[in-house]
Amino acid sequence: MMRAVIVDDEINARETLGIMLKMYAPEIEVIAEADGVKSGLQVINSNQPDLLFLDIQMGDGSGFDLLSYFSSYPFKVLFVTAYEEYALKAFKFSALDYLVKPVTPDDLIRAVGKVKETSATDSFKSQMDVLELNYENKNKPPEKIILKTSDAIYVVEVKEIIRCESDDNYTKFYLEEGNKLMVSKTLKEFDEMLGKAGFLRVHQSHLININQIDHLVKKDGGMLIMKDKSEVPVASRKKDQLLKQIQKLGF
Repeated sequence: MMRAVIVDDEINARETLGIMLKMYAPEIEVIAEADGVKSGLQVINSNQPDLLFLDIQMGDGSGFDLLSYFSSYPFKVLFVTAYEEYALKAFKFSALDYLVKPVTPDDLIRAVGKVKETSATDSFKSQMDVLELNYENKNKPPEKIILKTSDAIYVVEVKEIIRCESDDNYTKFYLEEGNKLMVSKTLKEFDEMLGKAGFLRVHQSHLININQIDHLVKKDGGMLIMKDKSEVPVASRKKDQLLKQIQKLGF
């Protein structure tokens, strides 16, 4: 049994989530509720929960404000947020789990299942830092991304990603300084995430950072030479789109 606290300034949201947890996740026991940052801090300190359901925007501050009172996190956190495109993008770049209001049974079951499988680790602080940075700079492309490999979690500057290459259900990241990371997500998922951050899928197996292009060799169908001197083939159907992007860079 996991002991949980719900912190949300909407009473209906707290009540609905509590009812849904009883119905669809009976292994989660809601031991207390709070309606903001100040009351949330008191409730957490008094009850020492295993799990925190946390709204982001509340009347007296944000979920980030509440978490800033803790130097470490002895509890797991599951964010609950209203649908905002930039907010969901920030969550994806931080690799943190979240629920979108109104919460559905399927989403709740999925999220609770993932939370139960994960352990509270030091990496959560790094993920939180990335989430807050990208969330608060909502009018700009995300600056950092969390990449999880089989043995570690890395905080990576988006601008330092040179290219990504598909490897079945994995994606290999090529970074500045010659670093490489293998992540257990498909290239399609990263294409959707990075598409508005200056990246272009130029081939079925290749996603490149436009700003890391050195030059384009036009013969033999087209070949990109990246700043690390690696070569990336260009699919014929992507050539026009690529040329438009290159022209914007002043090539």
